[in-house]
Amino acid sequence: MAESAVDSNEDLSEETEDLEPLEPDDGGTFQQVTNLLNIIDSESKMDAAGAGPDMRKTLASVIITEKATAKPCMVMNALIRCLQVPEISTQRKVNIYNILQEIIQQEGELEEQCVHRLVTIASKEMREILEVEGYMKAEVASDTLVALSRNHFSVVMYEMQHRLKPLDLTDEFVIITLAKLANGNVFEFMPYMGITLATIFTMLRLVNEAKMRQVICGAMETFCETVQFYLRHLEDSVYPVMTEEQFAIKLFPMYRYFVTVWLRSYNPEVKLGVIKSLRPMLNLLLPNDDLREEVYDYLPLLLAEYQGSLEALFITQVLRQILEVSVITSTPVPQMHLHTIFTELHTQVCTKAPVQQQYSSQNVREIEHCFIALARSYPKELMKFFLSQMEISKEAIRVGTLTLIRAVVGADDPRMNIKTICLAIRVVKNTISDTRSKVRMAILRIIGQLALSGFQDRIKGWGLKYVSIQLTLSTYKLTNRRESFHQRDLEEKMVHKVTMDTVKIITSAVSGMTNEFWVRLLCYIMETNNMEVLTPICISLTNLAERQFHIVDGETSMASKSRHVDLPAPQKLLARLLVLMSSPYEGEGRGIAMLNLLRTLSHSIAPSMADMWELEIPLLIKYLEEHTKFTWNQETWADKLIQFLRLSLKKTRGSNWSLRLAKELNNQIESFDSPSLEKSFLYRALGFTLATGLEADKVEVLLLELLYKTDYSKDFDREGVILCFGLCAQGQVKTVLSVLQDFEERIQESEESWQIGAWRKDHPWRRETVKSALMVMYSCVALHCHWQMLLTHVDTPITAKIIHHYTSSSQDICLKMAFMKSVVQISSAIENLKGPGDFQFAQKMTLTAIIVAIIKAEPTDNLVSPMRTMAMDALLHLSKVKPFYSTEENSELMDISIHSVISLQPPGKDNESIKTLYMNALCVLQQLMEGLLQRQMDPKGLQEMVHLLEKWILSEKEWEREKAMNLHLCLMQSYIQSIGVCIPLKLGQFGTLIGLIAPCTCDSNKRTRLASADVLSSLLDLHASQTCSSWDACKELELARCKQDLQGLEVEKIFSASSRIAKVMIQEASVAEILGAILVHLPVVDHQEVRRHLIEGILLLAHYHQETVLTSLLRQPLPMQSHLVEVWLAVAENVPFARLMLHGLMGRLQSRFTPRANATSKADIWRLAAVDPLMTLCTIHLLIEKMDKDDKLPDLLPDLIYTLLMQLGSSQGPEAVSPALKTWRLIHTGTLPEEINLQRITIKSMQLLFKRLDSEQLVHMLEEQGVWALLESGSTFLQGAGLLARLCIRNAEGYRQRLSELVLRGMASEVLSCRGRPFCFMSDPILYQERLLKPAMQLLEKGVDQREEVLQVLALRALGNMALGAPKKVRQYRKLLLEKCLYALRDARSTSVPSEGMEALTKILAELREGDVGSFFNAISEQCRSFFDNESELLRLKAFLLFSKLAKVVRVSKKHFFKGEVKRAWVPLMLHCQDPCPDAAQACVETMYQCVHFWGCKGLVDSSRQRDTKGADEMATFQTTLCSVLTQKKPAVLYSFLLETMPYIKSNLSRIRIASCNLAGIIMKQMSEHYLKKLDFVALRNSLQELQLDTDPGVQRAALETLKILDTCSQHRLLASPKGIS
Repeated sequence: MAESAVDSNEDLSEETEDLEPLEPDDGGTFQQVTNLLNIIDSESKMDAAGAGPDMRKTLASVIITEKATAKPCMVMNALIRCLQVPEISTQRKVNIYNILQEIIQQEGELEEQCVHRLVTIASKEMREILEVEGYMKAEVASDTLVALSRNHFSVVMYEMQHRLKPLDLTDEFVIITLAKLANGNVFEFMPYMGITLATIFTMLRLVNEAKMRQVICGAMETFCETVQFYLRHLEDSVYPVMTEEQFAIKLFPMYRYFVTVWLRSYNPEVKLGVIKSLRPMLNLLLPNDDLREEVYDYLPLLLAEYQGSLEALFITQVLRQILEVSVITSTPVPQMHLHTIFTELHTQVCTKAPVQQQYSSQNVREIEHCFIALARSYPKELMKFFLSQMEISKEAIRVGTLTLIRAVVGADDPRMNIKTICLAIRVVKNTISDTRSKVRMAILRIIGQLALSGFQDRIKGWGLKYVSIQLTLSTYKLTNRRESFHQRDLEEKMVHKVTMDTVKIITSAVSGMTNEFWVRLLCYIMETNNMEVLTPICISLTNLAERQFHIVDGETSMASKSRHVDLPAPQKLLARLLVLMSSPYEGEGRGIAMLNLLRTLSHSIAPSMADMWELEIPLLIKYLEEHTKFTWNQETWADKLIQFLRLSLKKTRGSNWSLRLAKELNNQIESFDSPSLEKSFLYRALGFTLATGLEADKVEVLLLELLYKTDYSKDFDREGVILCFGLCAQGQVKTVLSVLQDFEERIQESEESWQIGAWRKDHPWRRETVKSALMVMYSCVALHCHWQMLLTHVDTPITAKIIHHYTSSSQDICLKMAFMKSVVQISSAIENLKGPGDFQFAQKMTLTAIIVAIIKAEPTDNLVSPMRTMAMDALLHLSKVKPFYSTEENSELMDISIHSVISLQPPGKDNESIKTLYMNALCVLQQLMEGLLQRQMDPKGLQEMVHLLEKWILSEKEWEREKAMNLHLCLMQSYIQSIGVCIPLKLGQFGTLIGLIAPCTCDSNKRTRLASADVLSSLLDLHASQTCSSWDACKELELARCKQDLQGLEVEKIFSASSRIAKVMIQEASVAEILGAILVHLPVVDHQEVRRHLIEGILLLAHYHQETVLTSLLRQPLPMQSHLVEVWLAVAENVPFARLMLHGLMGRLQSRFTPRANATSKADIWRLAAVDPLMTLCTIHLLIEKMDKDDKLPDLLPDLIYTLLMQLGSSQGPEAVSPALKTWRLIHTGTLPEEINLQRITIKSMQLLFKRLDSEQLVHMLEEQGVWALLESGSTFLQGAGLLARLCIRNAEGYRQRLSELVLRGMASEVLSCRGRPFCFMSDPILYQERLLKPAMQLLEKGVDQREEVLQVLALRALGNMALGAPKKVRQYRKLLLEKCLYALRDARSTSVPSEGMEALTKILAELREGDVGSFFNAISEQCRSFFDNESELLRLKAFLLFSKLAKVVRVSKKHFFKGEVKRAWVPLMLHCQDPCPDAAQACVETMYQCVHFWGCKGLVDSSRQRDTKGADEMATFQTTLCSVLTQKKPAVLYSFLLETMPYIKSNLSRIRIASCNLAGIIMKQMSEHYLKKLDFVALRNSLQELQLDTDPGVQRAALETLKILDTCSQHRLLASPKGIS
């Protein structure tokens, strides 16, 4: 004790001597450092916002460090002096030590005096640990000593060794610091390593605290690692070399003490520290042979720790280290320890790990390595232990043992003895009888591991057999599982999965396959019901076969044998795979796997098919790879498979291969459920295969077997067998018919009873069911057989058998439906015959009689089945077969069918099924009547049809009248579409038809009234097209009005409409007949006098019936024949009458530009659109060309010009192209000549009109400026129309008034296609007559309100041009102009309308003052600003131009408001100066500089005026100037600018994202500290960091620069913050 006191006093005196006060004369450095430390100390807390330490602390620290660069000694002394100040805070000392560490790292070597004083102070601080704060102070003091040791190691090491004394427990941080010194200064520390370890060893008995023990363990871990590093780099050492053995000798006593004493501590942290330190210690101890034996002695102490709470992983790692070294050094652990090691490690694997064990899986992997090492040293003893454990019946023990065996056999070590593997396999074989799931999986995994590890020969017997058994067993259990054993099912699924994985491994790894395993897998495919495993099994079989081929190829040079393997049943395998491939995407895509297997086994299945399969199978695989189970087409794939089968069977002609395949296909029918894709394909494939069989007797046997085993009560199976027989008939007609006859004889048909239960007791079929199937089989045979065989057998026996089966049965509904289906199929087969066309179907009338009887037997008052529908469909098909029905037979069949359907009362609204049957019956009746009408498509046939409907049209029941009238309408439409104008109605027939239908326009049923009006309209179309009677727009409109009135319920309106319709009919009958007779005779009359009289007669009729005559003449074919040209030349000679006809022709064209009522028929729409305009234009051109040239047509010229221009506009587009017209087809084939089209005829007519003007200048200008070429093209039509309008207004002075009136009238048109052309007159030229301004403005106002975009744009353009044409009137109409343009700005549907509105506003505002704009100014400004960020470049450009114009217009009253708009628009303006659109960017720059003066800063105005260019640098300078001004005058505005700028970094435009980053950086540079504190730096940094992932490199660079600015601002903000981190 006395000696301790003396030592303490000596230490204290030494420290006191060293810590003499520093000289005060330091030039004020001490005071400066103190002040800076005060800043750091006072501002080191977190600020209020919690954004991090203040930047001032960092800045103060940096200043001290930089000052030390110039005066290191003075600054160091000042800091040491600060450390000596009494009662300073711990945090202040920590800060000083941190700064000292930076200075030491910066300066390197320092003055000895400073170093000695600092070492003494730091050592003292390090050893004074008082609570938590003291620990932090000791840690930084220790780090300071370590930092000093890099250049002053001896000084620091002397101090540490001075504090480390034998048998005297030193301070905690002395040990820690020594470990750090060793780690950082390996070679310098080595001379002290021995004395350090020896001294620490003397302290071990004095250490009782857990913390100190942990420190020493950690230090020992570091020391050992340092020694290892030293030993690896001995050549780099300049100190005396200390050998590894010397280190080990010094280290072993500590190892022994750790294991024997400290490892038995109750503190888990001490235990963990000891265990972790053992591994680096053992790295030095185990290479020493003598010490290794002593280490083995302490193994029981390590193994005992498994029983404690320590993490088992760390113990196992130490144990693994010892065992692996024992293998490397060939010095195995003593055998006396084996059982303990085996038992402890085995228990770890077989026992569930405690909850607190976090690394149980890693521990198991370490244990596996331990057993691998043990297996190399003691294989026999280990396997004996494993065998003893396997004798224990517990599942967990067996599974754990098998897991370890798998690790042993899978060890990647060439030194593993083959005897060890054999012993392991013996252990496994003793357990293969265990049926528990986990054990089975473990054994399967061992077998797979053996295959992977190269021991394939060791599993070829027992292993492959075990895998095969497990595959079969697991499949059986899964397919026969019970719902109550869910857990067992899950385990069995796992067994099955592991089995499949093992099969994959074996088939890919085993170099030679055993025949037994190969056969088992093949049989598995052909027998299993578990479809999910077929894909991997097929892949495995493919791998096996490929490897077998490879081996055989190496053993033999015979190519014919090298691709062959033994197959137990090739046809069975092919049949099985084909059927399963019909669902190719089931079971993880089994189709491709099975195709690959077929391709691989092609030489083994059928060598003759191999070459063809090499070509076809890749195509099938390609189809499957290009699709998925969601995109494939089942029918297409089935067709491809059938085609593949067909090509394959062709290669086996002349053999019984196809019959054997058919037998296998037949055997598989009962293996699949009904319905299923596989079974459907199976029937189809069986039919195709049987069709190619050569031995008819064997085919008969298979077909009879199929007939007997089919369950005819199942629709799917019945239809499948029928299809099979039909497909088989493609090559086996006689055989199929013979089988059917034989089947009928064997079932012993009788009229009283017919049961087949004698053959299939489980299927007691009804007699009618089998008869139905037999009938459809016969018809299916007819449908599929060769046409020559059909001619021979269709009457007898096919049709005869069908009739026999039907007539000899009870004729229930199913049998009737089968009979109808048979008739349809036979009729279709005969209709599609490729042979002679004179074949007469002898049984047709018999079948017809049966069908008619069925229709008559159907009840006429209700509908309960589709029977009558199917019967009428059968009649329709029979009607197309020779011999054709006579006229009387046609009439009878139609009468019966009409009566069967029309008499039915319509079903209720709620009965959907009956409603569907009803609609189907009506539809088929219509098709039947149209089909029968085709056989007599003439007026007589039409009249006969109408006669059949007459009694129903006049029926007392309204539903019968309605259906009859609708049927009449359909027949009329079909008649008109079929014959056109070729066959005229008989004399008086038109009146007869009208007389029947006209009274029905007064029917009480609205639908009947409307249908009758449509029938009359169709009759008028037919009559007009055949007689050239008048059918003008007025009468069309009248008839449309009548139809509208017929929809009402007022009786008077209905009768009035009916009367008006009758009047129209009567008018159509007389003039048309006279004119028709003249036009018929005129072409054939040769006598000129007679021709002249006939033409005069036409002209006379035209004087009184102009429209009728005009219509008839216009409906003649083009080009005009000579007699028509004569008529029009006669008209041209009579100028007054020619003017009248020109007016009428012009009215024809203009009628197309006015809205029409509902068109009467599709034919009428087509005729008016395609015939009348072209014929009318040709006639106008002819009259203008032939009329007197001196007649200038002053009263018609403006109207003609305007009408032709409107017509030319309507003829643009694909719908205006002239088709091959009906009238043209009567004489010629093909389309009209190119010169006869709407555009060219119209332009030629307009050219002739302008030549009649006395203005050669206008004609020349029209030619010179290319107006006609512009008008002819649809893309430039509006441009040409505007140019034509401008030239007409300016040069045709006498016609301005009329043209303006026509323009205004056209603008008011209700037809969209005709409304746009007049706006062309207003959108380009300026108004010369201001008296027309008011109506023009009213129409333009309506134009803006239209929903059509083109009209809106043209109307807005015209309103804008008003400022050019009538600038004095702008103020008068300013409210309308501003309101409509503002309305256009709010249109969000398009970009062209707002764009045109802003352009118009720009023109209008040029003529207005601020007071004139009024309240619109605010709305326009706000709406204009909303387009600044629009995606459309055009909208942005127009918005900038308009905003610039607003800036020029604004005066005193709106200045304050507009200043606010400028402020809100300023950020978009500054950003869009870098707009990707150059024009928009230029306009934006001009606008921004136009608005600069609203900020009220002369400096900014001067800066904007002095600009020479508008580049990025100049813009950045201007923005910097602006932000600088705002920082001084309006910092809040600048802060808001930054908040507005940041959302733009997510703009879709990369240039805007770059500009926003740059602008944000400029703003943050100029922002004051007050507003910097308000920023959310974390959010800003996240946003900018996201831009680092931008696809544009420019955006990445801009974001990076802004991030740097943000970080700088963040540091400044931290320095300026009033609080710091505690």
